[in-house]
Amino acid sequence: MIPVVLDTDIGTDIDDTWALAMLLNSPEVQLRAVVTSHGDARYRALLAAKFLESAGREDVPVGEGVADGLLPADRRGQQAWLAGYESANYDGPYRTDGAQLLVDTVRASPEPVTVLCIGPASTTAAALAMAPEIAVKAHFVGMHGAIRRGYGGRPNPVPEYNVFMDVAAFRSVLAAPWPVTLTPLDTCGIVTLDGDEYATVRDADTAPMRSVMANYRAWAKAIGRPELAEQRSTTLFDTVAVYLAFADHLLEMETIRLAVRDDGLTFESADGRPVNAAMGWRDLPAFRRLLIDRLADTA
Repeated sequence: MIPVVLDTDIGTDIDDTWALAMLLNSPEVQLRAVVTSHGDARYRALLAAKFLESAGREDVPVGEGVADGLLPADRRGQQAWLAGYESANYDGPYRTDGAQLLVDTVRASPEPVTVLCIGPASTTAAALAMAPEIAVKAHFVGMHGAIRRGYGGRPNPVPEYNVFMDVAAFRSVLAAPWPVTLTPLDTCGIVTLDGDEYATVRDADTAPMRSVMANYRAWAKAIGRPELAEQRSTTLFDTVAVYLAFADHLLEMETIRLAVRDDGLTFESADGRPVNAAMGWRDLPAFRRLLIDRLADTA
């Protein structure tokens, strides 16, 4: 199994929660730790801890990562699901030094660790600053950027959220001497579930999916769209990064040279950093089937 540390901004967009469920149900990987980034790292870490607890995975350490503590009420769509949950409720290791947890996890592993980042890379960048040598023992996989297409498959790339919210952090990731694999919006920005496919996961009677749906319903209600949770998923950007942590044969991978503007726009440049990027789909329907199997535990 591939050892993985997840760096996530769970609790703002709902796709991180779906990604965590997929990760827990992927036998190819072993989740070694979860750290959080951006905004209110404590809120995010508590969500991750409660989710892990609901799935019976209190063995996974959780760490509050790098953030400014500022997150508006309208960006805390899963707050209601926490229902007063505190760090003391978590039976597993819970730390307030998430960057150090990431460093410690990589250092302790006898084999290379995949740092799977599905939010702004603030905590990963802090870990690199503290211990640059961890890049020699790690591989970075991220949901970052928009290279040839933007949100929803639109033909014009735009600054992508996980990059523009902390451009300096993403530049640190690109500067580190580790392999970098990315799903930009070009591929992850068109992944959704609806119809019978969505109904299969919505109605799945498994612990992770019960928690996903409880969170999704809370989130959808908080944004004033409660019907969404019954009808279809939102865009499941981060699930593609989870897939890339263990496989890539359903995607068209290219080695491109990537640079980042100050506003967060990612673009190909002769002077850019070589990265392995998922630029297209070989078989998107097959990915959706795999995603459904993992989420609903039907495999």
